[in-house]
Amino acid sequence: MTSVRALVLALAQSAGITPTSPAFNPRAMLGFAAVVIAGLLLLLYFYRRRLFILFWISGWMLIAVSMFLARPYPIPQLTWMAYGIAQFLEILGALTFVVAADAYRHRPRLRRGYALLLLPVAIWFALAPVALRAPAVFAPGHLLIAGAMSGAAAAHLQLLRGPVRLVGAGVIAVTLATLAVINLWIAAFVSQPDAPATGRGLMVSVVVCLVAALGMQLMTFEDMTYELQRTNRRLESAQDDLRQLVITDPLTGCRNRRFFDEVIGRELQRHRRYETPLALLFIDIDRFKTINDTLGHETGDRVLRQVATFLLRNIREADYVFRWGGDEFLILISCTEAEAIRRGEALQALFAAAPDAAALPAGVGLSVGCIQIPPQTTDAMPLVQAADERMYVNKKRGR
Repeated sequence: MTSVRALVLALAQSAGITPTSPAFNPRAMLGFAAVVIAGLLLLLYFYRRRLFILFWISGWMLIAVSMFLARPYPIPQLTWMAYGIAQFLEILGALTFVVAADAYRHRPRLRRGYALLLLPVAIWFALAPVALRAPAVFAPGHLLIAGAMSGAAAAHLQLLRGPVRLVGAGVIAVTLATLAVINLWIAAFVSQPDAPATGRGLMVSVVVCLVAALGMQLMTFEDMTYELQRTNRRLESAQDDLRQLVITDPLTGCRNRRFFDEVIGRELQRHRRYETPLALLFIDIDRFKTINDTLGHETGDRVLRQVATFLLRNIREADYVFRWGGDEFLILISCTEAEAIRRGEALQALFAAAPDAAALPAGVGLSVGCIQIPPQTTDAMPLVQAADERMYVNKKRGR
């Protein structure tokens, strides 16, 4: 309690008010604190334009106006009416905090029915004090403020159940619930607006409101951090998609020569370091040029896709299938040359017997050339050319 009193006194002195001065007014202090909080949030809104921040600003400004409005006037009836209107504005401010929490996830729908519900309440708080004086709206006002603050606390507490754990939302919920308890205490144990107990409750509210402002600042920065993380994830996903487009042949789904240039150096280095066997299979589609010339490019594309699907299905995931160009494919496989020759012959036989091959034009087959990569190889292109030449030997033998 001593620290709370010290903080309140410091705030009062910064506003040019001292507790010994007759001008000392807890309502003015709370109004001044609400204006400062709204100003800080407004600066934050210029940097982070989110709708829920605007509703926070509106709620604090309504509270500030209500605090400054409730003061003595020359006419007693005007003083009582001003107090009733101030109570209603504070209720509106608390309800605005409820809308602010709703606006964090989606744009809130403010219906006309809400205004119709609030209209009789506004009329009562404006006119009842004139006839029945301030006590007519004192306890009911604080009860409604407590209810609205409790709703705002619950709404902000719901934000903790989302995909992001907003610690700031939890701080706001606790402080708004504390304000609800203060208003309930005033309604239950205080009978007059100008009672000393009301002033003590307002002084504690100043400190609670400052803590609520810190929670709002924290929640805003947490929201910004979450959005940055989400944007980074989208960028990483887009970069992965772009990379796949760059290294993948769009027609067949195989890797392209650009990707071969990227991986061959790494594979040769691993080949030298671990002395694992490495071989190349150069594959060409028989009669492809004749099919393109006689049956058209659509049929040729269908043949390419069919062959690529077959190769990808029958090659291990650890090996690579590249579309080398036109109707030529290159396979980088971890095995010896003898094993590569057996794998090539097996691919030829499997493709010839595949049910899907029956739907292709007559004469479509595979010609394969194999070569093993020596351990100290630094440039694979001569070996690719050698495998290409062996493929042509295989093609002539097949004819």
